Amino acid sequence: MRFINPINESYCLEKICESNYEKLLKLLPHLLLLKDKQVGYIEFNAGIQITLLSVSTYTLTLELNHCFNISTNDYVAPSIQIRLYLDLKLVEVLSDHERAQVHKIYKDPSLSYEIIRYKWKLNFFLQKWLDHCLYKQKPIENAA
Repeated sequence: MRFINPINESYCLEKICESNYEKLLKLLPHLLLLKDKQVGYIEFNAGIQITLLSVSTYTLTLELNHCFNISTNDYVAPSIQIRLYLDLKLVEVLSDHERAQVHKIYKDPSLSYEIIRYKWKLNFFLQKWLDHCLYKQKPIENAA
């Protein structure tokens, strides 16, 4: 993946999070109706495994996985934990299959530049993954 270095990273990070929210709902149109663990099937017998981790008034926390063998529950990367901010219409990546959550890596909040860079990489990855899914697959109708 090519590395991008925007001038105003915090503004660009916000725009990526907004874009990811729109793309996620385009890929999974019934996502906001999610109540439990769901699998939405896409072409080539692959699916996206959606696990609801927590719900609050304004947020949903989910884990997304590609599921290639439904019968054996064989889930492969990427495994991405995300939080949807329903009031702001943003998606923030909390962690992925290779990187831990930000607060576990950067314990010192004064490292704002490093924290933004870390969040940028996580959310940029989600953006590219969603672009790939939207390009290759049809929207998932039975995901809720």
